[in-house]
Amino acid sequence: MKITVLGKSPAWQDAGGACSGYLVEEGDTTLLVDCGNGVFGKLRQVVDYAEVDAVVVSHLHSDHCIDLIPYSYALSYSPRARAFPHPRPTLYVPPGGRDVFRQIAGAWNTPELVEQAFCLIEYEPAREITLGALTITFHEVPHFIRTHAVKVAGPSGSFTFGADCCPNEALVEFARDTDLLMLEATLETPEEGHRGHLTWAEAGAHGRAAGAKRLVLTHIAADEDLDRARVEAEREFGGPIEIAVEFATYTI
Repeated sequence: MKITVLGKSPAWQDAGGACSGYLVEEGDTTLLVDCGNGVFGKLRQVVDYAEVDAVVVSHLHSDHCIDLIPYSYALSYSPRARAFPHPRPTLYVPPGGRDVFRQIAGAWNTPELVEQAFCLIEYEPAREITLGALTITFHEVPHFIRTHAVKVAGPSGSFTFGADCCPNEALVEFARDTDLLMLEATLETPEEGHRGHLTWAEAGAHGRAAGAKRLVLTHIAADEDLDRARVEAEREFGGPIEIAVEFATYTI
């Protein structure tokens, strides 16, 4: 299994960067996890977007899904759109996702843009999805809106993406013994009041508690003190960690 980081920024994308997007390839199967700001352009540098088998969206914040709009335009109206294979890529969105995309695209009078470009399915978080040799499972994690961590398992091992969340035991159990764990590490210090994100140190502690074999911090701005973020995460994780950058690849 090969995982390529297409975007790793928080809600404001880095200069030249992109928000949440992770390409998973296993044999002839290609899966995109999240499609935030700037991800579609990065995707086109790596694979043919028409050959992606499925897209899975962890939650409906714009930095995790808004590039499904240009993706939909490409599938529907690009010069080669008529020649694309059918069925189109499958798009798995959280419950309520169909209405959200109808509202977004409806602002310019094309409410069914996304569901006409993709085979749109609102996933049931308790059920697994089989995609070629891959199995995709979900677990709800605490964030500002309904959000799901995503685990992709294949013959060679497992990749777990924690999505956006505050500290929680559910994620630790869901990611137990995963081969590659990508955790958001948006913050240097915790938010005040209602929380929705992890700090650098908390991400390291969650990775250690889960027994992850490899930990990568993501959803962290490039203009943070990344050296200190690494030190704090490694102290809690108990070993070396990595910080995601666009086009970094990981093989399981």
